[in-house]
Amino acid sequence: MSQVRTIPIEQDHSDYGLFDRLYILKDKLIANSRFQNTVAKIPFLRGIAKKRANQLFDVVAGFVYTQILLACIRLNIFNQLKDGPLTLEAIKNECGLERAPLKQLLDAAVSIHLLEIRTNHRYGLGKLGAPLVGNSALAAMIEHHSVLYEDLRDPLLLLSGKLKSKKLEKFWPYVSNDLEDQESLKDQERVKDYSDLMSASLPLVADQVLGAYDFSRHRCLLDIGGGQGTFLKRVHLQSPQLERMLFDLPGVANLAELNFSASSENQSIKVFGGDFFKDELPSGADLITLIRVIFDHDDERVKILLRSIFRALSPGGKLLIAEPMAETPDHPPMGHAYFGFYLMAMGRGRPRTVEEIGQLALEAGFKSVEILPSDMPINAQVLLISS
Repeated sequence: MSQVRTIPIEQDHSDYGLFDRLYILKDKLIANSRFQNTVAKIPFLRGIAKKRANQLFDVVAGFVYTQILLACIRLNIFNQLKDGPLTLEAIKNECGLERAPLKQLLDAAVSIHLLEIRTNHRYGLGKLGAPLVGNSALAAMIEHHSVLYEDLRDPLLLLSGKLKSKKLEKFWPYVSNDLEDQESLKDQERVKDYSDLMSASLPLVADQVLGAYDFSRHRCLLDIGGGQGTFLKRVHLQSPQLERMLFDLPGVANLAELNFSASSENQSIKVFGGDFFKDELPSGADLITLIRVIFDHDDERVKILLRSIFRALSPGGKLLIAEPMAETPDHPPMGHAYFGFYLMAMGRGRPRTVEEIGQLALEAGFKSVEILPSDMPINAQVLLISS
């Protein structure tokens, strides 16, 4: 049986600067197992070594952690504990899982700070579990990840572009180039699943936008890609005098109209169905919002949309863009790692930096881009763009 022979690759280091060479030496030193063992025995370096080892283990075990979280969501564990800690038996009576596997799940949740052990061996909410109580937006995204993980099962297959059938691409039918899928966008039943997810998870972003900007300074708001109107409803609570319009795919627009007809305060919302890459947008708004829209699309499509928005806005109008962005301060993995792979599985779009979005806006005719302060930029950064 023949053995695979590794051929060393000669690298040209002639263009490396001093810092490059120092980093290479550092990398080689850290990669040396003898150095790792030595550092672990030195008192003032031991803590650093343990911290790095724990961080690497968390990356390795990350998928297991997410499945523990998903199991807790599906069993409604966090909402069961909202009024106080419960015994294992009490939780078992509510969720129906057998005692032994339930204990294994709860102890695992304790180890990753979703739960805590309280007095008399009761289970209570942990520091990471408490924010999930009643948080339907986050719960919807956690449940949705089961679709994403199917596509990530073989990451190299996904990266190579050879994954023929992607679950996530089917979930978001508007990314498909198939004519049958495009025609189905007029059918509200075909778009309902993804539209429901967008509506359920929207508060994660909407609260950041409403906290960052005063909508009362405007007369009329057009929300593009507005789904079933969740964002427009939340804006109304802050600025009830604002005229509201919504533009989305025909099937989604039909769902929105049904939704609005059930409430007298929302019946005044004007709903338009169409394709914002092909159809003219309704005019008359002095503020247009794009909430989690442009990162789903490539640069050429975004340019088409931004030029259309520029034409539709009233003179001196504003465009508000809110979505998770690449290279977000203090949250670098969120952009290129999480959303980078999510959008690759989805089949379209990419996470962009603030500077990249700003440049696209300026090319479309807008005059200036301002970053608004956001309490939780991991959920969304907010850009105010002036025409």
